[in-house]
Amino acid sequence: MARALVLGGTGAIGSAIARRLLTAGWTVDLVARDPKRLTPDLAEAGARFIAADRHDDAALAAAYGAGADLLVDCLCFTADHARQVLPFAEDATSTVVISSKAVYVDDAGRHVNSPAAPRFPGPIHETNPTLAPGSGDYNTREGYGANKVAAERVLLDSSAPVTILRASKVHGRGARPPREWYFVKRVLDRRPHILLAARGIGADHPTAAANLAALVETVAAQPGSRILNSADPDAPTGRRIAAIIADHLNHSWTEILLDETADPTLGNHPWNAGPPIVLDTTAGLNLGYRPVGDYAATVVDEIDRLVESAATSPDGTWQLPGIDEDFFADAFDYTAEDASPYVSPR
Repeated sequence: MARALVLGGTGAIGSAIARRLLTAGWTVDLVARDPKRLTPDLAEAGARFIAADRHDDAALAAAYGAGADLLVDCLCFTADHARQVLPFAEDATSTVVISSKAVYVDDAGRHVNSPAAPRFPGPIHETNPTLAPGSGDYNTREGYGANKVAAERVLLDSSAPVTILRASKVHGRGARPPREWYFVKRVLDRRPHILLAARGIGADHPTAAANLAALVETVAAQPGSRILNSADPDAPTGRRIAAIIADHLNHSWTEILLDETADPTLGNHPWNAGPPIVLDTTAGLNLGYRPVGDYAATVVDEIDRLVESAATSPDGTWQLPGIDEDFFADAFDYTAEDASPYVSPR
């Protein structure tokens, strides 16, 4: 069997890739630090867990072993990370490195982590300008995209057959952060209304981990040095995403579509981008990639698992254990919503 080695293999992306490849008959080894994060379904399907720190040179070499037909790095954030994995990428038959749309800039140099939102005139092609390569702390808003560009440059400037996949707002089982929780929690809390900023038309292209995994399988069979966008076949608006989640959970609410005069903190969901941010995925399709499904079809597994993981708190609302509180800070200020002039008294 062909062997795939996935660095960061127990995250949402790595796990989805493993599921796809195992179904296709690959031997899949997953490198991560915590064996508890290996899901039972992957273990039962034959995924092998290798306990190692991806940033430890000796541990990485031991995990790579005698070689791999496919090397996937889900944890390459800096130029140093890229240089660390480069010897293995040059040896592997095919290598895939996960990057991000955060590298792209608009005509004014703005990007998705800028203080001012970018304004892309249309779908973003892989040839769109990017940030200059940078270093420093990749965990910051300003440092993330620049470090990703630096990592990409190291790999693409080499002779290694590396495919860079630029993803956008990944969703799927185990996604961190689970952006869909913004609407799922409101359904569980039986909110009678949903406030949506910018009339709900904001959109920021999502990427299903399952669709990204399908693209990985496609490029694994066609090794080469390239950049590909990875996103769902549709880019639903925030209003559409709210409706998909509510419909799946058999909940109805009154939509309150806020205009530009409203408090900007009200209804500011995770996909509220305007103009819409959309990735052009034509290049992947031209290689023979076919998505698993659109957003509505691929998000249901994550929705169901969020519901299964949720628990009630002392105040009677639903909470998600282990959630990133900072990411969702002020996201569920029901008091402010109910006190706003847009909500009729009950």
